[in-house]
Amino acid sequence: MNSEKVFLTAQWRELAMLNYEVDPGLLREFVPAGTELDQWNGHVFVSFVGFRFLSTRIFGISFPFHSNFEEVNLRFYVRRTDGEVIKRGVVFIREIVPRRAIAVLARTIYNENYVCLPMSHQIGSIDNARLAVAYAWKSGNRWNRIGLTVTGDPVPPEAGSEEQFISEHYWGYARQPDGGCMEYRVAHPPWRVWSARDAVFEGDAAELYGKELARILEREPTSAFLAEGSEVTVYQGRRL
Repeated sequence: MNSEKVFLTAQWRELAMLNYEVDPGLLREFVPAGTELDQWNGHVFVSFVGFRFLSTRIFGISFPFHSNFEEVNLRFYVRRTDGEVIKRGVVFIREIVPRRAIAVLARTIYNENYVCLPMSHQIGSIDNARLAVAYAWKSGNRWNRIGLTVTGDPVPPEAGSEEQFISEHYWGYARQPDGGCMEYRVAHPPWRVWSARDAVFEGDAAELYGKELARILEREPTSAFLAEGSEVTVYQGRRL
């Protein structure tokens, strides 16, 4: 019987994932205690991820005006050995949402790096052949945007592929103010994906992520894809 307590349930939909290979040295200061950087075929990535939260419930309760909203996050990938089990997870450098209460709650419970900013999204077909997905956020006087286009139908990622590596990390890790680490589980089925084209980030990355990471994010992504998404359960965390 599962004794874990549920923190949040929702649907995560239309996950636009722009991935950038990065020097591991740029991320070491962000790695929580007890974890190590995870690699795919020797490559270390950060990912811009934009998606929609739908039907969100926190501790089983749906709050007015806080059920459906966008999120854009910048994340990287870690792993932790727990006995004979290897747990593969994500660490968020910054998470952007348009609902202040969501940002405050996540900072309070998990010490996640949430900020509240005006946001929007656009999802629609182009020429009845391509699907275009974009997420935008306003920082200062400037709108920033990530976007991509896809064609065809989504398919399960191939075993051992980069798409599987990026989309199938089922744990979250957050550094704590005292130097410790919070671990929490994120449950969802494997997602079908589309390979993307025309993937782009437009904006000022330095303001939110610092100059060194900004130089990485201003390049063309190493890869990009769109994940279909699903229902998701985020469980309450525990201190390591």
